[in-house]
Amino acid sequence: MRAPELRLRAPTPGLLALPWDRPLSDWIVPEVPLRDIAVGPSRHLVKFVDADEQLWAVKDMPPRLAIKEYDVLRRLEDMGLPAVRPAGLVLQPEFDTAILVTRYLEGSWQYRRLFMRLPPDEPKHRARLFDAMAGLMVELHRHGVFWGDCSLANTLFSRDGQSLQAWLVDAETSEVHPSLSRGQRQHDLEILVENVAMGMLDLAERLGSSEELQATLIGEAEHIQVRYDTLWETLHAEPVFGFNDRYRVEGTIRRLNELGFAVDELSMQPVSASPDQFRVNVAVGDRRYHAQRLRDLTGLDVGEGQARILLGDLHAYQAQLCREVGHDVDESTAAQLWVIEVLRPYQQLAHDAVHHAGTAIQAYCDLLEVRWLLSEQAGQDVGTNKALAALARNVIPNDSAAKLAIAEVPTAPFSVLEADDD
Repeated sequence: MRAPELRLRAPTPGLLALPWDRPLSDWIVPEVPLRDIAVGPSRHLVKFVDADEQLWAVKDMPPRLAIKEYDVLRRLEDMGLPAVRPAGLVLQPEFDTAILVTRYLEGSWQYRRLFMRLPPDEPKHRARLFDAMAGLMVELHRHGVFWGDCSLANTLFSRDGQSLQAWLVDAETSEVHPSLSRGQRQHDLEILVENVAMGMLDLAERLGSSEELQATLIGEAEHIQVRYDTLWETLHAEPVFGFNDRYRVEGTIRRLNELGFAVDELSMQPVSASPDQFRVNVAVGDRRYHAQRLRDLTGLDVGEGQARILLGDLHAYQAQLCREVGHDVDESTAAQLWVIEVLRPYQQLAHDAVHHAGTAIQAYCDLLEVRWLLSEQAGQDVGTNKALAALARNVIPNDSAAKLAIAEVPTAPFSVLEADDD
């Protein structure tokens, strides 16, 4: 018998002890600590293994494809892109196959699960999902990554503040280039729109939806192209300003920062045909502007959407602190006090309130949003304790993006949970 070849990035005892000398189809419980997790349509056998207090996804593939996907995922990780993290590759020459190992993305959802739990007459929730997919494609394309098979089945979603983060799951058809041509980007988008439309129609038919809703869903899938184009143009626009309108450059930078992008370099070049005007070119970095700012102040490593919310809470706390002490308090000092006096205790209370669904930091972001919405309804600040009570009872205002969190709380009494996963 030909022994398997192992390449493990996390050579922990539990992973090393798995039966790598046997086909994945022969892995059974209780010999192997498998966890039953529903997966969407897949060309390959996928199982999930509990080992060393972590969850790992293992996928059976032809060796050539497995090696290619492992290498692509390594490159995506090096670039800091939102994709599942590769953990190992096992070649099994005895069976002419291979097993790709990736870290399970904790707190993530498949679109199928979300779609079947959200009311079909609330397109705003689907809009958040499609914003996330368009944003993911823009980030991949900016870094020269051609996905080649973007679909609902190959994408996972996680909460990031009151927005969603989309994650690439399957890189089997992906390629990494120095840059992508317009034609390559357009081809990738056409694949995305077609796959998403087909996936949504399949789910809609399973729910017995009307032809009118199916037409709506197709239109929403096609609109992902518009979302993508809008974001791409914002990042790559080269506006022309008059020399006396240089202040408008600040507005350009601010819009990019609001989208979460830091500015790596700004260049202003005179326009040859109009010497009193200049063309602005902004080179943007990764989409972690607020996340990096929060990390510098507190050491916290959170998502961009979460960081935006937390910075707002921090600045409100800083203003209150200045009023209480009667003099200015610098941002760094306020940040340290905010973590100790506000964030740590209340994120734990918020996490308890949602039965430890998701992460504690996301629960605190939801608490802040619910408090704001309740205060808007009441016309005054209702305080954190009332918001905690609402969160604990799942009495979440209808306009809240936090309602998406109900997919993580199987005991929540919302009507949208009445749809069966299958």
